[in-house]
Amino acid sequence: DLLLSNSCIPFLGSTEGLDFRTLLLDEERGRLLVGAKDHIFLLNLVDLNKNVKKIYWPAAKEKLELCKLAGKDAHTECANFIRVLQPYNRTHVYVCGTGAFHPLCGYIELG
Repeated sequence: DLLLSNSCIPFLGSTEGLDFRTLLLDEERGRLLVGAKDHIFLLNLVDLNKNVKKIYWPAAKEKLELCKLAGKDAHTECANFIRVLQPYNRTHVYVCGTGAFHPLCGYIELG
């Protein structure tokens, strides 16, 4: 219904089935951070498909192998699923991912 009434703008940036999980709205700067499987997207709130910025952040290869050896599914469990997007200060966001069952965190500079 929303598409038919032109009441929404679908995000066309990824057709890879990236399993979007985490959102952080930054109304002050007019952007949306989206955490997904192995990716973090920075989107413009006015037009989600304009100037999309993407960070590719996969789990380390050795962690992927350990995950598979533990009997986990390589496609649905052994990846870096972004779970935390938290404002840290005016210039950085704190980010954490599952890291193929070996959690890892870091900071993203939003400049």
